[in-house]
Amino acid sequence: MSAGLVVQTREFDLADDLVAYADPSDPRAWLRRGDGIVAVGSETARVVRVGAGDDPRTARLTRAWDRIRSSARIDDAVRLPGTGLVAFAALVFDETSAADSVLVVPRTVIGRHGGRTWITRILDDSDGGSADDPRLDAVPQPATFGPHWAGTLGPGAQTAQGYQASVRRALDAIADGRYDKVVLARDLVGTAPTGSDLRRLVRALSTEYPDTWTYAVDGLIGACPETLVTVQDGVVTARVLAGTTPRGADAPTDARAAADLADSPKDNDEHGFAVRSVIASLAPHTTALDAEGGPFILELPNLFHLATDVRARLSDGASALDLAAALHPTAAVAGTPTDVAIAAIRELEPFDRGRYAGPVGWIDADGNGEWSIALRCAQFDVTGSDPGAPIPLTAYAGAGIVAGSDPESELLETRVKFRPIVDALA
Repeated sequence: MSAGLVVQTREFDLADDLVAYADPSDPRAWLRRGDGIVAVGSETARVVRVGAGDDPRTARLTRAWDRIRSSARIDDAVRLPGTGLVAFAALVFDETSAADSVLVVPRTVIGRHGGRTWITRILDDSDGGSADDPRLDAVPQPATFGPHWAGTLGPGAQTAQGYQASVRRALDAIADGRYDKVVLARDLVGTAPTGSDLRRLVRALSTEYPDTWTYAVDGLIGACPETLVTVQDGVVTARVLAGTTPRGADAPTDARAAADLADSPKDNDEHGFAVRSVIASLAPHTTALDAEGGPFILELPNLFHLATDVRARLSDGASALDLAAALHPTAAVAGTPTDVAIAAIRELEPFDRGRYAGPVGWIDADGNGEWSIALRCAQFDVTGSDPGAPIPLTAYAGAGIVAGSDPESELLETRVKFRPIVDALA
């Protein structure tokens, strides 16, 4: 049996950029509007990786996390979202993926919320860790950012022409009544230069897209505007996005684009599929479920989305990880009906999504946490590549296909969705 953890959280005077404390080669971060949590450096207290198996991966991660948190001694004097014992996690989209789902407990975490800042330090009790251990008073220092770098990206396994062909095949299946919606993605592959400071990518995304969740876990880096689920002190919230259009080049065309999206039967149907799937998944775990007031237009620097906010009260003690597992995959990233849509994705996409479109976020010892969906992202090979070679990466973007979808328009939507990660890599 592994040793328990000694966890201490204290207020910490933090004037520097949170990202500056992260590991340059493998940052772990969760940020929005300047708030969030970042793992300091590269040291970890626990890492759990799970591959394909007989039991669902989230069930195995939940059991592992229960063992870790139940044996921990936690002294949290701050009690804010992200304090105490926390783990970063990124889960695969499809149980059959060759990639691993991963849960990482850092040795040191710093955070900011509502103007307050803190530091959490984690030791092993078998290593002499105790409440008065002097290592709990160690003060980390931010690291200078490495030089600017630019990545390369080119066509992946799914070319632009291949993507449109897949969309046409999906439309034929929808017309035949096989499914109502399927979300199809395509990939771009490339490299980052040897020794690239990946914190620069995290900082660029969080600066340019402050209203998204910017995340970095085990080489998966991106910025997603969609909240899969948040759990805090029994309150459950989610933001559902489905239905997208590019923003206009000037104010009049921008306004027309937003109005057309709001009035689009195709996009409202797509959005309705996504909202209903979230409500159906949350209902067994919650009471006072409210999804009124949507959809509304969510403005991002490059896109408009149809969005609906969902709010409920937790009724059965489920954790944020439990709810992320219950919700995934939503109709916004898979389709409707879910099982048939996933089978179609396996048939129509010539690549393994890995963690793309899977849940990504964090969880604490009380089951609180924040989870998004790994969209607008790239996966960097931070563990398997030759240290002296360029770092392989794959970027992803997708679009929801429903009756009335146009292959060329859906391809254009993926190009717009690639823009955040492509611009940040430039």
